[in-house]
Amino acid sequence: MVLAAGLGKRMRPITDTMPKPLVEIAGKTLLDWGLDSLASAGVDRAIVNVHYLPDQIIAHVAGRKAPRIVISDEREMLLDSAGGIVRALPSLGQEPFYIINADTFWIDSGQPSLQRLSLAWDAARMDILLMLTDLDSATGHCVGTDFLVAADGALQRSKGDPAGLIYAGAAIVHPRIFKDAPTGPHSLNAYFDTAIGAGRLFGMAMQGRWITVGTPDAIPLAEAAVAGALAKAI
Repeated sequence: MVLAAGLGKRMRPITDTMPKPLVEIAGKTLLDWGLDSLASAGVDRAIVNVHYLPDQIIAHVAGRKAPRIVISDEREMLLDSAGGIVRALPSLGQEPFYIINADTFWIDSGQPSLQRLSLAWDAARMDILLMLTDLDSATGHCVGTDFLVAADGALQRSKGDPAGLIYAGAAIVHPRIFKDAPTGPHSLNAYFDTAIGAGRLFGMAMQGRWITVGTPDAIPLAEAAVAGALAKAI
C-alpha cells in the first residue's frame, strides 16, 4: 500500500500544479523511489491511493510493469493514512502487506531494507513492524525521534528522547488490525498506540540514508544526500 493521496501543502508553490509524490529528486519522482524499493523487494502489485490532482499520478504510473499498480481513488474525500488503507483492504487481501509513504525514501547500504523487514516479520508476535532510522542517518527530518526500541525490538513512544529512532515511512502490517475499523478519515498513529498497548508493535533499524522532503528548500539537501549515499555505495 503506497500512501500518495496527501495535499502536500508545505511543498507549495510546487504542489500548486503537481501532487507531491511526483516531485523529482535526483531525476526520479518521490513516488518512483518508493515503487522501485517495493519492486526490489519482490512486490509484484502495489495499491496507490490518490486524492489531490489524481489524474497526474494515474497517468504517471500507467506504464509501470513492476510493481503492477492498482489505483485506490479517494478523490471525493481525503481519508488520511488509516482511512485510505481501510478503503483499499478489498484489494490488499488477508495477508500481511507493506505500507510505504510516497513522500519519503531511502538509499540502502547492503541488503534492501524492505527485504530485511520481511525477514524480521513474525506474525505470531507482531501486528505491525516499522522500519526505523536514527537521527544521524536522516536527511530533512527536524522533529525529533518517535520510538524507543527494546532489546527484543518492541517499541514504545520516545516522546522525543534523543536515544530513540525515527519512523522511516515503511512498515509491514497484518490486516487483522483493521477489523471493525471506521470507514472515514483517521490516522494510522492510533493503530500504533493500540499495538503498543498489546505489546505487538515492533521495529527494525534500516541500514543506509533515509530522506524526507517536506518543503521546497529540502529538495537540494535531498539531492545532495542521494549523491553522497550513492558515491559511498560505489
